[in-house]
Amino acid sequence: MPDTATLDKTTATSGAAEHFDVLIVGAGISGVGAAYHLQDQMPGTSFVVLDAMEDFGGTWWMHRYPGIRSDSDLYTFGYRFKPWTGKPIATAEEIRTYMGEVIEENDLARHIRYKHRILSAEWSDETKLWTIHATRTDTNEDLVFTCGFLWMCQGYYRHSEGYTPEWPDMDKFKGDIIHPQTWPEDYDYKGKKVIVIGSGATTATIVPAMAPDCEHITVLQRSPTYFVPGRNENEVADFLRMLEIDESWIHEITRRSVLFMQGELTRRSAEEPDVVAKELIGNVKELLPEGYDVDKHFTPKYRPWRQRVAFVPDGDLFAGIKSGKASMVTDEIDRFTEKGILTKSGEELEADLIITATGFNLCSMGDIAFSVNGKPVDFHDTVTYRGMMFTSVPNMAWIFGYFRASWTLRVDMVGDFICRLLKHMQQKGAKKVSVALREEDKDMPILDWIDPEDFNPGYIMRNMHLLPKRGTKRDWQHTQDYWAEQKEFPLIDLDDEAFVYE
Repeated sequence: MPDTATLDKTTATSGAAEHFDVLIVGAGISGVGAAYHLQDQMPGTSFVVLDAMEDFGGTWWMHRYPGIRSDSDLYTFGYRFKPWTGKPIATAEEIRTYMGEVIEENDLARHIRYKHRILSAEWSDETKLWTIHATRTDTNEDLVFTCGFLWMCQGYYRHSEGYTPEWPDMDKFKGDIIHPQTWPEDYDYKGKKVIVIGSGATTATIVPAMAPDCEHITVLQRSPTYFVPGRNENEVADFLRMLEIDESWIHEITRRSVLFMQGELTRRSAEEPDVVAKELIGNVKELLPEGYDVDKHFTPKYRPWRQRVAFVPDGDLFAGIKSGKASMVTDEIDRFTEKGILTKSGEELEADLIITATGFNLCSMGDIAFSVNGKPVDFHDTVTYRGMMFTSVPNMAWIFGYFRASWTLRVDMVGDFICRLLKHMQQKGAKKVSVALREEDKDMPILDWIDPEDFNPGYIMRNMHLLPKRGTKRDWQHTQDYWAEQKEFPLIDLDDEAFVYE
């Protein structure tokens, strides 16, 4: 980092600002990865990780609903530098154990501060610093930090609440309504009739976990989604272990194997969507009872990968349906009743518990009030550089992962880039870097963050106004194409005119 240590490292509790070269926001999968790369690639850099929660893990700490597990394989969701040795689809507890090992093995705990909620981030051209105002959630103490570079790793949705639509007469329902994101501790659902509203990965997790103990569990979906059922094992990894190959080799080989297959599915989904759709639906059909209405309940209206495809380990969701403990209803909600839900087709579904697995409330920058030189920042007015930096916002980067590949792949990739950028600033003696449209970019069409024809989950579509804009050139968008970006990122020219140094 440039020499930005204009303040002594006094403690924030003394009333003065505490200074760090880099401040990382969030101690989830992205923040822990960022901390590792910063420490590994830039030894001697002072940094701190602030997180509002009580412990590390982000999603994997906060989500407590039954069966919580990954919907990405851990060979690619895990970090490239830390071999994954368990089953491909892992529980939240297993993922947190893995992250805890990363923290312990690399002595990262001393850099992480929990129960620190960031309220505002203010950039000053005069000092070339960010000033961060935070509060301790346990003591209500106000804290101030300064940093030369701000690394946003807080994710993309609001942790405090999930998205639940307002349906008519919800207040008339006599049972419980719970969003998975705020699942009550020790909630007893045994023997209850349950409705789960939604058809995504959360539903595919909750239903098989709860079905054995419920009287019955019904999935109420407006429209179907794609699933990929398969055994929760990786034959390549298992074979290499049988040969007693070193785990670091197994991790890399398996990782490349999985990425190759994912890349092929992504390519084919764009080039021959009807063929891929038929294959995916056919695989599901094989796990359902004879004569089951697959067209109605498991045939989506969109092409594969326009929304996220959920992996169903060991086909457990479909086993619940086959056993009769779970059922699917594809319909729309007319209103809630005292006993449950009345659908628009006129069927009343009775329940003691209704779970609204209806998605996230997107929160692009952690509900932090940003300003640059005293002017509030509206990120929708900015244009993204590669989905990680933003015009008119200096010395800041954001990790926003992949939808069609594991989120963490971009943690490693952006980590490499940011460390290379910070080293380049040191070499140039620069204290500020920002991205700006080049002369040849000035007439480029400026569009919303993502093309709905390419990817259109509800939480993105209803919150596009919160996200930065993109251009039509690859430099000025998050392409969501890991397979191209893994080659492009190391070749980014840091002296390109898109980077403005001071």
